[in-house]
Amino acid sequence: MTSRERVLTAFAHEQADRVPCWCGASEEFWAKAKAELRLDDEALRVRFADDFRRVYAEYKGPEFELSKNAASRTVFGVERSGLGYGQPMNHPLAEATLREIHDYRWPDLEWMDVTQIKAEAKKYDGEFAILGGDWSPFWHDAIDLLGMENLYIKMYSRPELVDAVMQHLVDYYAAVSQRIFDAASDVIDIFFIGNDFGGQNGPLLGPTQFAQFIFPHLKRLIDLGHSYALKVQLHCCGGFAPLIPLMVEAGLDALHAVQPNCRGMDLQTLKSDYGDKIVFNGAIDSHHVLIEGTTETVRAETRAVMDIMMPGGGYVAGASHDTILEETPLENVLTMFDTVREYGLYDK
Repeated sequence: MTSRERVLTAFAHEQADRVPCWCGASEEFWAKAKAELRLDDEALRVRFADDFRRVYAEYKGPEFELSKNAASRTVFGVERSGLGYGQPMNHPLAEATLREIHDYRWPDLEWMDVTQIKAEAKKYDGEFAILGGDWSPFWHDAIDLLGMENLYIKMYSRPELVDAVMQHLVDYYAAVSQRIFDAASDVIDIFFIGNDFGGQNGPLLGPTQFAQFIFPHLKRLIDLGHSYALKVQLHCCGGFAPLIPLMVEAGLDALHAVQPNCRGMDLQTLKSDYGDKIVFNGAIDSHHVLIEGTTETVRAETRAVMDIMMPGGGYVAGASHDTILEETPLENVLTMFDTVREYGLYDK
């Protein structure tokens, strides 16, 4: 099987030749791995047996001058500082009226250039499953624009303001992805979006609030992907098990990256309750196992996870977070992927 065939078989909840592999990593880990193995980007993906490749629209909008101490600025006008993606330095809509929300300077669709996406995807010649579409982190952007505590309060005190912010955010993201799909949906397989609705101890909002403020917009993005005959995968960190029934109801095809050490994310329960309804991608503990474990414990844990998740298909193997951190020993990551390839074979 090609990687693309293997992935699409898993997304059809059928057994392929083996369990597909997914590798997501931080820039720092990726640079370390390339240097230690003396491989370029594509050769490293092949070494990890990654069955996916990803294509992106490119930002071609205005270059905004940053304030002092700001490291970056989102397209929605929020400056951020600190390590990695950092934290928001301002919340532009924290005290905005409904009119001010509608009049806010929302980004221009033309800032995102989609003209090179099809050519980028065609370089892989149909060998790999291609991820595309805008990341669309509308929940995170709403937190940035309003402030997290303020957002929660306004869900009860001024729900129309929250609705307006969400609508504008998803209007933008849906329109950008539609432009991407109009240009290249015939070479894209999976619409990949991301919003973290869970924390270590459970979901960041309950099913009632999720149904009111998140579900309509999530479903809108899922329906958009399906209208182009694409599968839709959501990256969602943390313990969000109480929200999974609503995600299934919205038509979601796959969940990534499945953190088994978070509350409610017991793998056997997830597989039993939802394994025939949604694809699970990840689930091999990237914290206590990949970072702190030995190659022997990594091999044992990878086999244990696959014993639960691989039967019947509907599983993609990888770390329990998309960003494998720099402090993760390379030999542990290699052991995880080698074990998947060796042990994740389906009997035919």
